[in-house]
Amino acid sequence: MPWGGEQQGERASARDASCCLIPSQSVSVDLIIRASAGEVAIALQRDKLLMELHRERTDKGFTVGDIYLAKVRKVAPGLNAAFVDVGHEKDAFLHYFDLGPQFRNAFKFAKGAVNGSVKSSLLEDWKLDGDIEKGGKIADALSASQSILVQIAKEPISTKGPRLTAEVTLAGRYMVLVPFINKVSISTRIKDSAERDRLKRALQSIKPDNFGVIIRTNAENKKVADLDADLKALIARWDVCFRNLRNALPPKRVLGEIDRTSAVLRDLLNKDFNSIHVDDELLAEEVRQYLGKIAPDKVGIVKHYRGKQDIFDSFGVNKQIKQAFGKQVMLSSGAYLIIERTEAMHVIDVNSGSRKGGQKDQEQNALEINIEAAQEIARLLRLRDMGGIIAVDFIDLYSAENRRALHKAFKEAMADDKAKHNILPPSRFGVIELTRQRVRPATEIDTSESCPTCGGSGEVSAPVLIIDEIENALNYLLVEKEENGLTLAVHPFIHAYLTKGWPSIRMKWWMRWRQWVKVEAQGARRYLDYAILDKEGKELPI
Repeated sequence: MPWGGEQQGERASARDASCCLIPSQSVSVDLIIRASAGEVAIALQRDKLLMELHRERTDKGFTVGDIYLAKVRKVAPGLNAAFVDVGHEKDAFLHYFDLGPQFRNAFKFAKGAVNGSVKSSLLEDWKLDGDIEKGGKIADALSASQSILVQIAKEPISTKGPRLTAEVTLAGRYMVLVPFINKVSISTRIKDSAERDRLKRALQSIKPDNFGVIIRTNAENKKVADLDADLKALIARWDVCFRNLRNALPPKRVLGEIDRTSAVLRDLLNKDFNSIHVDDELLAEEVRQYLGKIAPDKVGIVKHYRGKQDIFDSFGVNKQIKQAFGKQVMLSSGAYLIIERTEAMHVIDVNSGSRKGGQKDQEQNALEINIEAAQEIARLLRLRDMGGIIAVDFIDLYSAENRRALHKAFKEAMADDKAKHNILPPSRFGVIELTRQRVRPATEIDTSESCPTCGGSGEVSAPVLIIDEIENALNYLLVEKEENGLTLAVHPFIHAYLTKGWPSIRMKWWMRWRQWVKVEAQGARRYLDYAILDKEGKELPI
């Protein structure tokens, strides 16, 4: 792989379906998809245990993989980098090493596509320029106000703008397409030499000239027809990018990464999937259509959830979110973790809690707690998408052999993590430090709740008045605003109070207004919090 291949390999690894979180074992794997106003939430469960949580804003801004025609705002020779305008409030950052060796070709192609001198997205007749200098200077490649083609490598995090690469790639189910090179690379996770040779020969025979390919682990044992179909789909996306460049003015997004739902299916779907439950009929049909393209034999596992209860409550997702996203996370043995986030790093403390060692000595008991904690930490890092520097303070181990056993167990627990990571051995103080690739902000979910009596204000109001408050809001919407088809979303305790008994309060509402108000229990909602939704599921102002 040419220089810059380390960065290319890192990006391919980060998105590689080959390192999906689900090992090929006899396990039950389910995808739970909840659609709500402005957001789609996707939960991946393995044997009913929450392994991943993805949340995608339907009015999303910048997503890893999006391709932009951008304008160089400022060249910073001291950083050997440039600040680039992609339309974000903060300028994006592009380092010289992220230009990629084929930057001259990408720049000429984008410029020609914009002004119309390049007539086709295919590169068969393209004369490749040589690679730019490996240790060059940013000022030799870029200048202020220059228009360039870039791709989002990291989403905006905290006060930082997006991180960019000018080495554009397109990820598919079985391969990653890399324009302007003629190399076929293969995932190192494919070990069989005969299969590696077969895949390399197959791709070399079907790929167009001047397009490189990185073969992903999902391609192992796949037919040439499947590989060809995936390659043609990627070439078609490259053509869309080309056509969107015509007469474009920066900053402009010329190709969006596929939505998070499709990306999760593309990267994680395998034979272990048992079911995909979706609570929105339209989204369920979109998922079926996407599966029909990438895995037609899996279309039947998509099920439209029609239950009255929130889908995340029904499948136990909300409860696991509450357990996993707090500052304190309990382990099944009685031990627990304390997770703190600082500006520079995440810090995790392992505590024995109520764990009893029984007849075992202290050292053996500490080792067992540490290994259990390491396995849970590996899951939480993926689930909470924690990146950067992470320091884990394990319970002290005095035996060098036990410290090595803990380090080995932690590395094995992290082996299936698709994000690039590096784990150091325990220090003399029992701390294991690791780095984990961060491409988007860590998932933050506030699991604490305001006091149900005072709402966090410190002033007490009478809880019995909540029903009067709800009735006043309903009367305003049903009578004055003449709304219909309303849904009242409340905590499960309030739901039971409104719907149980005869005649229930909800039945009395029907007799009063002659309109049926649907009452929906939502486990994620606070005790005295409520919302009234219209028939399209949008929250109404009260």
